[in-house]
Amino acid sequence: MTDARRADEVSRRVLRDALESHACVALWIILSAVVILFNKYILSVYGFPYPIALTMTHMAFCSAIAFALVRVFKVVEPSEGMTRETYRERVAPIALLFAISLWASNTAYVYLSVAYIQMLKALSPVTVYGIGCAIGLETFTARRLGNLGVVTLGVMIASYGELNFNMFGFCVQLLAVVVEACRIVSVQIVLGKANLKLNPITTLYYVSPASFVFLLVPFALLEMPKIVYGYEVTHSVHYQAGIMLGNASCAFLLNLALYLLIGRTSALTLNVSGVIKDMFLIGISAAVFESPISATQLVGSLVAFSGVCYYNYAKLNEAQRKAAQELETQTEVKTGDNKLEKL
Repeated sequence: MTDARRADEVSRRVLRDALESHACVALWIILSAVVILFNKYILSVYGFPYPIALTMTHMAFCSAIAFALVRVFKVVEPSEGMTRETYRERVAPIALLFAISLWASNTAYVYLSVAYIQMLKALSPVTVYGIGCAIGLETFTARRLGNLGVVTLGVMIASYGELNFNMFGFCVQLLAVVVEACRIVSVQIVLGKANLKLNPITTLYYVSPASFVFLLVPFALLEMPKIVYGYEVTHSVHYQAGIMLGNASCAFLLNLALYLLIGRTSALTLNVSGVIKDMFLIGISAAVFESPISATQLVGSLVAFSGVCYYNYAKLNEAQRKAAQELETQTEVKTGDNKLEKL
């Protein structure tokens, strides 16, 4: 095989993998946008301002569907390596982080606009990168740090012009960003390095019930008295099973797409791709919920988007170089083996 043909095969393989990964990213972006806008509508417009209860509805639905797929219809098999010790030490912490992340994120939608929340979420790449470097999942380079710094700077510029600022919502969303970064890195470790054969369905099968249990305590203390006794309720509360079921179904599909994407790419790629989703949601939410966007916010969004484009370009070049090096190494090994056989 000539060098030109070998290089062409490497480029095609890398391009095919990149297209598959980008297809997963596109699916995740669409589902994430639907769930975010749906949650904002339920919590702020529809008349159900209970983020913990909404999150528990999602977890209960995911648990039921995952249980049916694993135990009843046996679409997939449960993990053979899942023991009580493994569940307690590896899965339960992920479930706790998942519960806190969803709780905090949904709470922020009660106090902040969708556009501003998406701007704050662009802090996720730097958070994930820092955690990944600390535990050895990511390699520290000044160029990548600078690239992510540009993304974050752009979002900070966009946030500077926020008109409807709420300190509590701001702090809750920052908490959600940090916890979500920890969760994504933890999931990547469990799926990639632990001796567990988990797919998106079995991951939800193990994680969702524990997340539901963890949410029981804050729900009992913070929201159940309001729902049962009407404390602090200044308007009528709406609840319709059809709307909640549709919302929970969208959340289930999003969680499947999320775990599938984490298994195929790195946590950092997921978060940087999320910035594209955030920019998309800023425009959609501004039109749907009539959230004003200033010129400063627009400039910041463009800066962040430019940083994301450069990051994806750099990652593609890096993948092509690594694939070429691996192929060259394999070719050298085969050549050496052939020479030994002739001797």
